[in-house]
Amino acid sequence: MKYLNFLIIGVIFGIVMFKSEAASWFRIYEMFQFQSFHMYGIMGSALSLGIVGTWLIKKYKLKSFDGEPIKFNPKTKSFSRYMYGGILFGLGWALAGSCPGPIYTLIGAGYLPILVTLLGALIGTYIYGLLRHKLPH
Repeated sequence: MKYLNFLIIGVIFGIVMFKSEAASWFRIYEMFQFQSFHMYGIMGSALSLGIVGTWLIKKYKLKSFDGEPIKFNPKTKSFSRYMYGGILFGLGWALAGSCPGPIYTLIGAGYLPILVTLLGALIGTYIYGLLRHKLPH
């Protein structure tokens, strides 16, 4: 029962992703070809909402569902780690035509070939877990 909030939020997220066509491979392809503003508009809206949400959390000291304070840790690492991670993420996104959110949305919508992408994401995560201590963090 404790996780019902997360399930509801996930279902709403999936519906919004599907209805807004953010999970559409064709929309993602258009974005990477700079042929459409659609996905950039969605990401810009999400970024704006995230900025406002973060500001509200900090201003009103909002708490999590469990009643614990939400903490924001300062970024002490270099920008290059985020840049390289973003490049790898973007390459995988462009190659697969999907990032983690749309993978689950497409599975929920019945597009079963995306299971190959999910398997690749899980294998990549597992390999990262094995190599994590050898990577520069």
